[in-house]
Amino acid sequence: MSVTVEFPQLGESVLEGTVARWLVQEGERVKRDQPLVEVTTDKVDAEIPSPEAGVVEKILVAEGETVTVGTALARIAEGAAADEAAERPAKPKAAPRDAQPEKPAAKASRPKEGAKTEASVAQAKEVRATPVARRMAAEEGVDLGGVAATGPGGRVAKADVERARSAPAARSAAEKPASGAGETRAVAASLPAGGKRPPYLNYQIQPGDELIPMTPLRRIVAEHMVLSKQISPHVGTVAEVDLHGIVKLRDANKRSFQKQHGFNLTYLPFVVSATVRALREFPRLNASVLEDAIVEKKAIHVGVAVETEKGLVVPVIRDADRLSLVGIAEAIEDLSARARSKQLSPDDLRGGTFTVSNPGRYGNLYGFAIINQPQVGILRMGEIVKRPVVREIDGEDAIVVRPVMHLALSYDHRAVDGAPANAFLHAVRAQLEEAAFEL
Repeated sequence: MSVTVEFPQLGESVLEGTVARWLVQEGERVKRDQPLVEVTTDKVDAEIPSPEAGVVEKILVAEGETVTVGTALARIAEGAAADEAAERPAKPKAAPRDAQPEKPAAKASRPKEGAKTEASVAQAKEVRATPVARRMAAEEGVDLGGVAATGPGGRVAKADVERARSAPAARSAAEKPASGAGETRAVAASLPAGGKRPPYLNYQIQPGDELIPMTPLRRIVAEHMVLSKQISPHVGTVAEVDLHGIVKLRDANKRSFQKQHGFNLTYLPFVVSATVRALREFPRLNASVLEDAIVEKKAIHVGVAVETEKGLVVPVIRDADRLSLVGIAEAIEDLSARARSKQLSPDDLRGGTFTVSNPGRYGNLYGFAIINQPQVGILRMGEIVKRPVVREIDGEDAIVVRPVMHLALSYDHRAVDGAPANAFLHAVRAQLEEAAFEL
């Protein structure tokens, strides 16, 4: 009996990835959960483990090949089939398709109509590139020898070819004079599928402009954001939060916390903890819309936006309602570190039920984030600044200086009305201002 190892869903918006390196070879015995292959996507790099113990019967995808989610990568033989596979001579690890032996020069040099010269073909074959990049380069007439490679294993990737294809157009547009119509290149804004391009959406590239193609991750994020705005009627509400109590609590414990746990205590765990408490009280914000129904989820899995070299990822704190403040802080530290070192697993990016976005020290006053589908709410933190506020002290109103932060809630009006949304945000604010957290 054989078990098929498939390319998994590495994040909710990841549709394809590249096989970077095989860690085993055909005929090799493997244990359950032993890493088989390293894969890379636009969001995360990961190792795919073996689903069962057995023998690697067949490697189906070569290193450097880009495949879609669900593609069979290998077969693992179990039981008697494993013994049979182990007796076969071991084969070397799968090599990239572009590293296979070249055809005899006589065959490779026979020119076809519209083909490149013999020298250019030979040069292209020497360049290490993914199959998708090689095919795109051939279709677009891009010389792979002049393309800077940023893909896995030093290979030319699809994004590299796109950059090389666009750069000459941008340079030629910048070099042309701006004196006449039609001498600059028109670039249209993104439109829905089948949409007609009105003239006012065109931009004529001017001298000195730089054309920067979107990276695959940027395109995925863009598509997801447009889709979210099309699906969900976004509504926003803002709360001003006095963090006087939180600041005092953190200042009193940050040194001992650092010494005990080995990392700094930030304000994000306090906001996540307060959010979790409010989600218990207002489950409508911990929900999804399923066509003509709304599902309120029992589990509370909070996504926390993290900026990485590849862009924004949202790893998930699972069962956040079962964690203490310290547990939430440890989970955030672990997920953030693994996100930046490209060590997140597929499960780390799946199943979030609500998201908290922290733009960091320079978050400005506040901003409304776009909902992470299929959730119905996202809470964005603003920057913490000292402001004069009016407080009642000893029965008298007084102007005092307090650390203040604005929290902005974006919610899906299909599932959530204004009253519960505002009550939820008020509950988050009340939790933070009460500052009843244990460290």
